[in-house]
Amino acid sequence: MSKQHTSVRSYGVLIHEGNVALVRSSNPKHQPPLWWLPGGGIDFGESPEDTLLREFVEETGLEVKNPKLIGTTSDLRRRDNGDKLHTVRILFTVELAGGELRHEVHGTTDHAGWFSLSELSDMNLADYARDAIELARS
Repeated sequence: MSKQHTSVRSYGVLIHEGNVALVRSSNPKHQPPLWWLPGGGIDFGESPEDTLLREFVEETGLEVKNPKLIGTTSDLRRRDNGDKLHTVRILFTVELAGGELRHEVHGTTDHAGWFSLSELSDMNLADYARDAIELARS
């Protein structure tokens, strides 16, 4: 019997010197590889802003500051095992505060990088990430 899950997550759009920070899914089923915004699941008792700051460092090595809410998204999908997943994403813009870009090891992402805004149209970019970047730019 399939189960239902709700996941509430925080993600950030970091645009610095005309480039946006993105992370790549470590799931080998994503072909071509799927890219999205740094961020992730909110731990019990953690604020969405604190989640964002923590996840940015975990996934990219970059420290960010001044999270500003730009919107939310919500979608439903079915996992491979038949379970239903409802994902709620809280979206922020952030500013670079420091750190060195590096890749996450043993996580849901395996590569972090800077990409020029003009490159995004040719990338396999998650829909919510594409929409959030457009919101951040407007």
